[in-house]
Amino acid sequence: MKKDNICYLTAEGYLNLENELNDLKLNKRPEVIKALKEARAMGDLSENADYDAARNDQAQLEARIKELEYKLEHCEIVDKKNNDEVHIGSKITILYDDGEEEEYQIVGSMEADPFNNKISNESPIGIAVLGHKVGEIISVESPNGSYDVTLKAIA
Repeated sequence: MKKDNICYLTAEGYLNLENELNDLKLNKRPEVIKALKEARAMGDLSENADYDAARNDQAQLEARIKELEYKLEHCEIVDKKNNDEVHIGSKITILYDDGEEEEYQIVGSMEADPFNNKISNESPIGIAVLGHKVGEIISVESPNGSYDVTLKAIA
């Protein structure tokens, strides 16, 4: 894996992916195997929609398991260093030009969840704020044009 393609995870994100992998292996995989056996027992496999669906579910499950195993094996867990400047894992508060204040956590792309204010280090805001300090005015380059934000706090 090239250095540019490193997957960054917080310790919490690593644990979440590890838990998902364990759930897939210990719970979902046996369910899919059971569904395959039941569908196979119905007879003629060439016209058995249940068997086709179970095989499809198995393929998707095994692909996800492989993906998680690879990513967990090749990721870099970021430690929370300090609160002097923004890094992956930092929780930040920014002030937009219109006076609106938002809190975000900067995370690796695999952990990004905009609905829970977890934004990727590869997003426009993530790219812009990395390495900056409280009080700085930062220009964010987005697909809709650039805008400025003020970094209010780092936690």
